[in-house]
Amino acid sequence: MSEIAPLIVERVIRASPARVFAAWTTPELMTRWWGPEGVAATGVEIDLRVGGRYRIGNRLPDDKVIWIAGIFEQITAPGPTDEPARLVYTWGVEPAESDEQVAVVFLPDPAGTRVHLTHTRIASQRQRDNHMHGWAGCLDGLEGLEF
Repeated sequence: MSEIAPLIVERVIRASPARVFAAWTTPELMTRWWGPEGVAATGVEIDLRVGGRYRIGNRLPDDKVIWIAGIFEQITAPGPTDEPARLVYTWGVEPAESDEQVAVVFLPDPAGTRVHLTHTRIASQRQRDNHMHGWAGCLDGLEGLEF
């Protein structure tokens, strides 16, 4: 079996790194932008600490609900230092555990914040293609969020 290339997606969001980080880590805000077209967040639970869990309910176009869940492995919140904000967490669809990992870096940009997302340890090219569609749609929603 060949190794699947990491999925990398970038987008510039017209808001400060602190606001974009908050939109990514605050359940009430995340429900407003999460999901590609046709998918809605039905619930978001976030325990924002290293070792804390998150869960995101996704209502699919056929009305089926799946839960994406994982554990935060690294959290660097926006602050007064030059270090960019960063989230690293595991990724999987419940009830199965997954070895997939997502890293999101929130970089200051003249236009706002450059969101750099890397999704790794993906099992198949089909899953990678599905994730590409999902992340592109999520970032479309984040880009359209009224900050």
